[in-house]
Amino acid sequence: MRVLITGATGLIGSKISQLCRDKGMEVHYLSTSKDKLENKADYKGFYWNPNNNEIDSEAIKGVGAIINLVGASIAERWTPEQKKIILRSRTETANLLYKCLKENEHQVKNLVSASAIGVYPSSLEKLYTEEDKGVDDSFVGEVVVKWEEAVDNFKDLGIEVAKIRIGLVLAENGGVLQKLKEPVNFNVGSPLGSGKQWQSWIHIDDISGIFLFALENQLTGIYNAVAPNPVTNKELVNEVASQMGKPVWLPNVPKVALKLVLGEMSHIVLSSQLVSSDKIEQEGYTFKYVNLAKALEDLI
Repeated sequence: MRVLITGATGLIGSKISQLCRDKGMEVHYLSTSKDKLENKADYKGFYWNPNNNEIDSEAIKGVGAIINLVGASIAERWTPEQKKIILRSRTETANLLYKCLKENEHQVKNLVSASAIGVYPSSLEKLYTEEDKGVDDSFVGEVVVKWEEAVDNFKDLGIEVAKIRIGLVLAENGGVLQKLKEPVNFNVGSPLGSGKQWQSWIHIDDISGIFLFALENQLTGIYNAVAPNPVTNKELVNEVASQMGKPVWLPNVPKVALKLVLGEMSHIVLSSQLVSSDKIEQEGYTFKYVNLAKALEDLI
């Protein structure tokens, strides 16, 4: 089987690419950097430049499925310009890929796309499932809606679409864990805001595993990609500190301070999403890391 991956050189993409290759799949990937293009028997890069509507149509040759992961990091200060980049990197890339498939012969049957649990309205009590239709009144909510709409367009080409709503990804190098470890390492780690906000996390191995599972089982529809046991922000910070052998002695960082430092982006760390993993488990996916302590023990 040959699969096309967008965002293949990123934190999650590189892991998924390796998993696919380990399973004997050939990986085609799209990159905006010509320096990152490799040409191996099972791993071949193709250039695209979504800003110029440019894509190498050879990328879709012989491809049976697509994993769509491309998107600029939302962990950058949300200036008006950065907001445009965050949105366009998800919608315009999807539109360009759609156009390429529409205008060229292809054998693509399935698309598995990244999405985010940030679409769910912030709540300290509600447990969200894939059936919930509410949308968070924030920039993240807006991005996810437009992102998923762009991905749903592929159904018009007779392609089955699965949308994987990703939680807080914990990985050894990079991502949110790196940012959490830095203050803890200097003995200045502390919960953010009230510390009561729910953080629906997932280990990098499980997010990669879920994408591969969705691909191999040709899943369709929306799936939450979060571990079965979410924690509060306070529990997350305390567990990171515990694993690092560091104390957490400072008071919580006040909401107002976070808003001063991070601006509108403070919404990411202050919002609360308690999200269910039941649907993907019912499909037959078995989590490697169910509890935070074990996940952090592996990563720290």
